Amino acid sequence: MKVFLGLDTSCYTTSVAVFSETGELLQDRRQILKVKPGGCGLMQSEMVFQHTRALPSLLEAALCDEYDVAAMGASDRPRPQAESYMPAFLVGLGTARSLARALHVPLFLESHQENHLQAGLWSASWQPEGDFLMLHASGGTTDVLLVKGEGKGFRLEPVGGSRDLHAGQFIDRVGVALDLQFPTGPALEGLAASAKGELQVPVSVEGCSCSLSGPATNALRKLAAGAEGAEVALATEVCLGKTFGRMLANGAQKYGVKDVLLVGGVASNRRIKAECEGILSGAGVAMHCAGAEYSCDGAVGNAFYAWKSFVGVK
Repeated sequence: MKVFLGLDTSCYTTSVAVFSETGELLQDRRQILKVKPGGCGLMQSEMVFQHTRALPSLLEAALCDEYDVAAMGASDRPRPQAESYMPAFLVGLGTARSLARALHVPLFLESHQENHLQAGLWSASWQPEGDFLMLHASGGTTDVLLVKGEGKGFRLEPVGGSRDLHAGQFIDRVGVALDLQFPTGPALEGLAASAKGELQVPVSVEGCSCSLSGPATNALRKLAAGAEGAEVALATEVCLGKTFGRMLANGAQKYGVKDVLLVGGVASNRRIKAECEGILSGAGVAMHCAGAEYSCDGAVGNAFYAWKSFVGVK
């Protein structure tokens, strides 16, 4: 069976995915990097070490004997910019280059951000017509991008985002203060669901840009003053959802687009998406989202990109 293999080694997830010749997802295997209890992240050297240990096992589990790899896709850097670099991605890139050479198959490279774009389009079953906006919200990224079709691919033009703290950092600062395990997104979402009241955390948006350091400080002050943890967790979600919605609505008006795509781990949060969609719907803008599982880091977008590039599908 001819298949298309994708690899991604991001800051906190080692990933392998496989697509069939007909564009069906056959394998989606991931391993979350381990952070010690109470920790607030990993150094790049530790990420590289854990990726190096995890990737061979994931490949062995994903590659069945009947698979005949026809092409590969991998992330080579965080963003599609010449100066973009992060050591963690070199593990997946190096493995992909070696395998592609040994198997004599083409290797299609894209950035981690473009990997998210491809996974989002596949998961949302959406084929864009014309330009659209994409919000990539994660622990290391809060970017608003104008996406333009370019040949059989896309060109991502940064047009806004956070001027200081990233959305995932906002969540993790609140989550760590609540003694949640890092990365704290899933646990914070679960805690927020139990909130019986609702607090207000201010939103700071100007055009397509935002500031999240002030809102994060406000949320932490509320906690220090004795506010209920679940209510602060909910207020954090609501603040981020409104922030995203306002940035994207402003961007849609400025650039004349009617569609937006949300990707990234933070964009998998149900309440954040609901708050964002409420604002966009009122502005006449359609919101497209990757499924929660495919919004987070993974290699699905790279495998999908390899399949599309090989078979000539836009």
